Amino acid sequence: MNLHEYQAKQLFSEFGIPVPPGMPAHSIQEALANASALGGKSWIVKAQVHAGGRGKAGGVKFAKSREDLEAVVHNMLGSRLVTKQSGPAGQPVNCVLVAAPCEIARELYLAMIVDRASKRITVMASTEGGMDIEEVAASQPEKIVTVSVDPVLGLLDYQSRQIGFALGFDDSQRKQLVKILRAMYRLFLDRDISLMEVNPLVVTPDGELIALDAKINVDDNALFRQSAVENMRDPSQEDDKERIARKFDLNYVTLDGNIACMVNGAGLAMATMDIIKLYGGEPANFLDVGGGTTAEKVAEAFKLIVSDANVKAILVNIFGGIVRCDLIADGIIRAVQEVGVNVPVVVRLEGTNVAEGKALLAGSGLALITADDFADAAEKVVAATRQGI
Repeated sequence: MNLHEYQAKQLFSEFGIPVPPGMPAHSIQEALANASALGGKSWIVKAQVHAGGRGKAGGVKFAKSREDLEAVVHNMLGSRLVTKQSGPAGQPVNCVLVAAPCEIARELYLAMIVDRASKRITVMASTEGGMDIEEVAASQPEKIVTVSVDPVLGLLDYQSRQIGFALGFDDSQRKQLVKILRAMYRLFLDRDISLMEVNPLVVTPDGELIALDAKINVDDNALFRQSAVENMRDPSQEDDKERIARKFDLNYVTLDGNIACMVNGAGLAMATMDIIKLYGGEPANFLDVGGGTTAEKVAEAFKLIVSDANVKAILVNIFGGIVRCDLIADGIIRAVQEVGVNVPVVVRLEGTNVAEGKALLAGSGLALITADDFADAAEKVVAATRQGI
């Protein structure tokens, strides 16, 4: 689950990580009130969307007066911000962050991630703050320093000082960095975070370190024990179908193709999308209904699939291991009858009671296209989209 910048900074402040003063606003009136509360004669306005690259896309503006602030907020709120990470449709801007400006002497990069290779939390830092870290990694990898954290010992102060030396900090700044990294590590563990990024971490002319930006991703699997963080979820930033799928414990991701997939098992779902591509088709989604799926979950999956106007055919690819194929076939029949599917449906079943499952499909009276194997299923569903069966 992603957090907005203002939400991430609220957590930073809670854990003692220095951030510039700022408040969220959902209207022009609220933005003007925030400006009065912050004081000063100029402010930074940041669009709050779940996408990086806001500055280059016009999502970060400097307001030199209250009139300028009003105009900037008017133009941002209600718009859709298109960045290199948002996709062509962009993300809706329903909230902005009004922040006090900050003098900057240096811009640096600081992050904590879960490194799947080492299975440890890893600290990343670079002198090239304010840039996309992917660009730095590609063109100047020597400017990225990483420190792996022992899960038993935790992040040690000498490791934080090593990062400080690599960033060219003086003694005072290294001491500040030690405190910041201690707080970041505590926050990372306490809130079940999977990624925490500060880009940039700035050094002010007075030598103070401030987190000018903040990005936090929280592990979805831990939200059952993070109710306060769960309440920060912004459904407007999420795909509607993905949000509905989460309610029914379905793993769903919207794609740009026209062949919908319903599969049990993430690995099989990935392979299904690959073979559709191999035969010249384009998958419309990733949909894993899980190994222990039920007829009810199958019905909800079909509802999600047919709600996508781009879908021209459906491929159901089920391996009956935990769940028997005859139960899956019964669920498919009931779902098609209930939902009223008007596009070709190709079904490939394999596993326990596969013969009984195929017999149920054949005797259903529905226009279901059965497939004998993986390749046969892909070939038939791609042909169905092309022939308008």
